[in-house]
Amino acid sequence: MKQRVITAVVLLALLALVVWQIYTPLFIAVIASFSAIAANEIMKCAKISNKFLLIAGTVFAFCVPLFSNESIMEPLISSYMWYCFIGAVPKIVYVIVLVIAFFLAMLKGYSHTKFEDVAIAIVASVIVPYGFSLFGVMRDIGGFKSQIGIYLIFYALICALGTDSGAQLGGMAFGKTKMSPNISPKKTVEGAVSGIVFSLILNAVAIVLYNHIAVSPLTTTQTSVLMIAAPFVSFLSMMGDLTASVLKRNFGVKDFGKIFPGHGGVMDRFDSSLFTLPITYCIALFIV
Repeated sequence: MKQRVITAVVLLALLALVVWQIYTPLFIAVIASFSAIAANEIMKCAKISNKFLLIAGTVFAFCVPLFSNESIMEPLISSYMWYCFIGAVPKIVYVIVLVIAFFLAMLKGYSHTKFEDVAIAIVASVIVPYGFSLFGVMRDIGGFKSQIGIYLIFYALICALGTDSGAQLGGMAFGKTKMSPNISPKKTVEGAVSGIVFSLILNAVAIVLYNHIAVSPLTTTQTSVLMIAAPFVSFLSMMGDLTASVLKRNFGVKDFGKIFPGHGGVMDRFDSSLFTLPITYCIALFIV
């Protein structure tokens, strides 16, 4: 427990630093690093031995968030210059090249590289990083230095982390009915309901605080949509957590990694967020 608390304090300090520097390259550097580490964790848990898949997949995962939007490298690189660079070639071309390279690596190392290895490497180095890249996309969804973008990031994180914390506390206090005993024996229906309610309360508080300090507060329509959607987004966060549990069971591991002592790896901390970020982005497209 002491180790978990110390790690949590360090993570909160890192979060504060990233938020403080959210409009500098440090923000995307941290996101890109987390993306690369998460991809590498998945491939190592799957026991992929092909070095090319591991190295190329990890490097690609690091680069994906850097292509999230044209202003992501401000003020180090101007929006126009970065737009010209990332827009020179359609993004799908990079994915196609990577997938072909993975299959060529499978052919070369057919004795120890299976199709399952390639499939897992594609998910780890393409799908997961695109989830992380949404941090950069949503930061500037209302324009560079738009406050609503920062709020939406916190909305997605609150739905993920708030639900997880509320479910854990509610499960300890009221938990009786097992929600998914074969996947995660400790999770209960009562805990899940507590998590959703706790997330809803936190989001209500966050909206009040945001509207109090923001230059452009949320409109009534935006507030209504976000509050109505919050329980559904929170539910998806639990599905993300359960999905990660299934993957770990399939891989035969307790945690994806050990980078955060007492908390596991990057994927262990962001499994729920990778479900809440995409749905929050979809909501944002309608309200921003």
